[in-house]
Amino acid sequence: MTIDHAAVEARREEIRRRYLLARRPSSSARGLHHIALLSSDVERTVKFYQELLEFPLTEIFENRDYKGSSHFFFDLGNGNLLAFFDLPGLDLGPYQEVLGGLHHIAISVDPATWERLRGKLEMAGVPHQIESGASIYFKDPDGARLELLADHLGEMYGAHVL
Repeated sequence: MTIDHAAVEARREEIRRRYLLARRPSSSARGLHHIALLSSDVERTVKFYQELLEFPLTEIFENRDYKGSSHFFFDLGNGNLLAFFDLPGLDLGPYQEVLGGLHHIAISVDPATWERLRGKLEMAGVPHQIESGASIYFKDPDGARLELLADHLGEMYGAHVL
């Protein structure tokens, strides 16, 4: 498949011109409450996110929608949560990245923490890829792709996106 890069760029510029407002109104949202992923093993997930990535477990209780299932949460800072469900008895198969589905979750950390967590990922043998000296991409135990980004919230590689 050949991509017409000039046409793609022209379309991007047209969308920017039409929809990127000079005076952005306030959002109707208060923030991201949580993103929910699936876990095939609650304890393994807790060890990965709390012990390796240093995101504290904040709560665990029964999932209201599926008896016997756990719903649990990790603190990502600034009032943001990463949540998980385990769904025992359902054979969901491995994580798959599909068009229209989750691509990755980017989590902002300060540069010193980025370096420390990079070292912890290496010591734990977690395969990862470093991009632009500010992003580390890797997968969690169930295959969900994560990014640790050493940029401030609202910035991306030096550009203000918020």
